[in-house]
Amino acid sequence: MNVDTGPSIDTVRQTLQDQLRQHTATLAALVAVGADPSATGEDPHAIATRTATARRAIEEVTAALSRIAEGSYGRCERCTGPIPAERLEILPHARLCVPCQASGC
Repeated sequence: MNVDTGPSIDTVRQTLQDQLRQHTATLAALVAVGADPSATGEDPHAIATRTATARRAIEEVTAALSRIAEGSYGRCERCTGPIPAERLEILPHARLCVPCQASGC
């Protein structure tokens, strides 16, 4: 990632770590509710969907933190080109540049 045109890698790492804590807390709460959904009156299917979403978010954020540690953060996993800082500011766990994401190749 080009730190001259975007946030510093330390800022990105902190943002991702904050997101990881938030998603982990959400997952823990959903797992607790999912253990007895009748106690809260929540729809078990909605709980399952939200749980899967939280798990997926944790995986994405963890993978982004791993890319930072490896030194490959900010590079597209398909074409190896740079992911624009603007995209990473909006979606700090992005693995692909926009053209590769759009093409699905």
